[in-house]
Amino acid sequence: MEKVQVEILGLSTSPSSAGAYALILKETNGKRKLPIIIGAFEAQSIALELEGMKPPRPLTHDLMRNIIDTFAVSLNEVCINELRDGTFYAKLTIEGLSDTQEIDSRPSDAIALAVRYGAPIFVGEEVLNEAGVMSEDEEEVEEAAVKEEPEEFKQPLSKLEELQSLLKAAIEQEDYEKAAKLRDDIRKLGIMDQ
Repeated sequence: MEKVQVEILGLSTSPSSAGAYALILKETNGKRKLPIIIGAFEAQSIALELEGMKPPRPLTHDLMRNIIDTFAVSLNEVCINELRDGTFYAKLTIEGLSDTQEIDSRPSDAIALAVRYGAPIFVGEEVLNEAGVMSEDEEEVEEAAVKEEPEEFKQPLSKLEELQSLLKAAIEQEDYEKAAKLRDDIRKLGIMDQ
């Protein structure tokens, strides 16, 4: 599986889903972003570690790190490797004394552990192609190319183009919850057109 390294761009609250947050991952050497909706506990766990804040008692992800350390194994990397029915799946790559194991995980838990270890985070190329959204810079280049097209050759916007335009606006406004929903609508439209 081809994979792309990403970094955490940020966390934002989800106005339409109470208690949910959008975790935004950005391609390290590229312009694509991947919004993932995660729960409040996982968002808090990631945010506390990113800010270097230590809770008075260990959180679940701290406990998991302590268990991994106790058994003399290490977390090498995490990879969001699959998107199925709108749900992301991930794997932890754990190296022990004699072998390397891959363990299934939710992406939010995998990332919470990755930030505790400083382990690299990857996304499968297929997942990023399917669910990723393009950053502003590349969209501006695409817009400039469209603007150069003479008026007489322009067609009215299709439903797909309209959704893509709304998606671009949502990303520019950093409304990643809306962007994720529009991305899903675009995907559904693509399925219906096939």
